[in-house]
Amino acid sequence: MKRLWVTGYRTYELGIFNENDPKITIIKSAIKKNIINEIENGLEWVITGPQLGIEQWTAQICLDIQTDYPDFKVSLMLPFKEFGNNWKDDKKIVLSQILNEVDFSGYVSKDVYQSPQQLKNYQSFMIEHTDGALLVYDSENEGKTKFDLLKIKNVKESKEYQLRMIDFMELEDVANEIEEERKNHLNY
Repeated sequence: MKRLWVTGYRTYELGIFNENDPKITIIKSAIKKNIINEIENGLEWVITGPQLGIEQWTAQICLDIQTDYPDFKVSLMLPFKEFGNNWKDDKKIVLSQILNEVDFSGYVSKDVYQSPQQLKNYQSFMIEHTDGALLVYDSENEGKTKFDLLKIKNVKESKEYQLRMIDFMELEDVANEIEEERKNHLNY
């Protein structure tokens, strides 16, 4: 796999309302572990979106990973023009910073939001331009990512497309690993 689409829950779907929430550390750790594993198996690009939560955290993680893997690239694709313009200023600033740092960014639709069809076109674009997807998603806790999962499953019926999911059980395992490392560090 050379190009990976990473998406998942929005911050509000996870009950995360500030950047100091400890859940973010766990989620970022799980994503980073998965991406590094893929890089070591030939991954060249992560392509993600601009949504608050998994997508923006993924972009930030990938930018950090580039320190150790300088040939690795990250792209942020927006579904339509002026995406995020209705956000609060602090959220707009973070998105702008990410857009300035990634290796490539662009709009799937050059028009401002007009209809849900633009979001469907965005899903199709992401699948067409990647070899697989990593979803931070648990089917027992639905969110907007459900629609991406359904589209991917539909595509997999006619095309080889890899799908990897980080569910809540895996996040719990990562949380336990982090806690164990913290305890070991305190004992030294």
